[in-house]
Amino acid sequence: MKEIEVQLLKLIEKNANLEVKKIAKLMDKRIDEIRELIEELEKKKVILGYSTLIDWAKVLDEEEVTAMVDVKVTPARGVGFDKVAERIYRFPEVKAVYLMSGAYDLSVSVRGNTMMEIGHFISEKLSTLDSVISTTTHFVLKRYKHDGIILQDADDDDKRIVVSP
Repeated sequence: MKEIEVQLLKLIEKNANLEVKKIAKLMDKRIDEIRELIEELEKKKVILGYSTLIDWAKVLDEEEVTAMVDVKVTPARGVGFDKVAERIYRFPEVKAVYLMSGAYDLSVSVRGNTMMEIGHFISEKLSTLDSVISTTTHFVLKRYKHDGIILQDADDDDKRIVVSP
């Protein structure tokens, strides 16, 4: 991958809302050059999409519930974990699936309206898949940082700095 592509990707990864004109200025390139580069990266599926991080707690009366589910599975012959991961990520409740090292094989991020709704999904849909051996569910109690963005209002004081009297 060319250095210009990496530079562009780092910029839009931090802020996908940057206008092409601004990116071109930051990179000291022509607008049409940046536009073509973005289109090429989209066609190559390097850029898979654009998303916005929203603090739904400030918008909705009720906050969605998120759970991280550790899943132990039996990999399928010839395709390993890919086939079961694909079955799992096709459920609309599932927001992310990762192959992990350690005691569990897959880490699955699930969202629902209530803890009971997530529990129902796990017991009725996820656990019943043939290759799933066991699950362990961890409910997210509070989010502090997501995709490199701090979600809490910043205080003037940096709590990491300890000042001796």
